[in-house]
Amino acid sequence: MTKIFVGGFPLNYTEIDIVMLVAPHAEVVTIKIVRDKKTKICKGYAFLEIEDRAGAENAVEMVDGAIVAGKPLSVKIREDEPVAAPKQYSGYSGSGSFEKKKRPRRAI
Repeated sequence: MTKIFVGGFPLNYTEIDIVMLVAPHAEVVTIKIVRDKKTKICKGYAFLEIEDRAGAENAVEMVDGAIVAGKPLSVKIREDEPVAAPKQYSGYSGSGSFEKKKRPRRAI
């Protein structure tokens, strides 16, 4: 499966509207419209999973730059970024336990 990014569509578009733009060029497996967490209003972009890489490339070629409601769509293949190695924390000794940092005692 290949993920594609679709941005620039009107905020009142639904999942079906976006799938209808891409479906003639590729087989859409899943779609996720990104929305604001508090207001649930669409942010104007979505991620789609396409069945195969060739279909995703075809969808990008055919739909990228298409004018919808007076604005051009932006459609790109989303390359998965490699997972970064976990950060080492200063209190971690590497033996599976954390060392307690000692603070100097106050003089009485």
